[in-house]
Amino acid sequence: MHILLADDQPRVRFALRVLLERQPGLEVVGEATEAKELLTQAEAACPDLVLLSWELPALAAVGSLAALRRACPKICVIALSGLPEARKVALDAGADAFVSKTDPPGRLLEAIDSCRDKGFGSTVEKR
Repeated sequence: MHILLADDQPRVRFALRVLLERQPGLEVVGEATEAKELLTQAEAACPDLVLLSWELPALAAVGSLAALRRACPKICVIALSGLPEARKVALDAGADAFVSKTDPPGRLLEAIDSCRDKGFGSTVEKR
């Protein structure tokens, strides 16, 4: 499963990369620090999954979820945030799943497995 990380915080991106690269069948194919960069990388790589910080700079301004779906119709989007109130907003906006940045790492891996169970990244075996 090819994954694009989208978070403006270098420490968060690093932690996500370390966690994900230790999992069989998961490969981080890019990192974005703002919405325009996210869209450019998504259009170029068309990853199976985007881990999307809900506080990503300019996210609302470019309508990133809708633009991601246009660029890669079969993409799975997992929204990430440390703000509990972001959960409902992200899911209502079309995110496939929401994981709090305060959740244990296993919760993120469960959300990724859920995306695979729904057929996203189905060409890669489930871990």
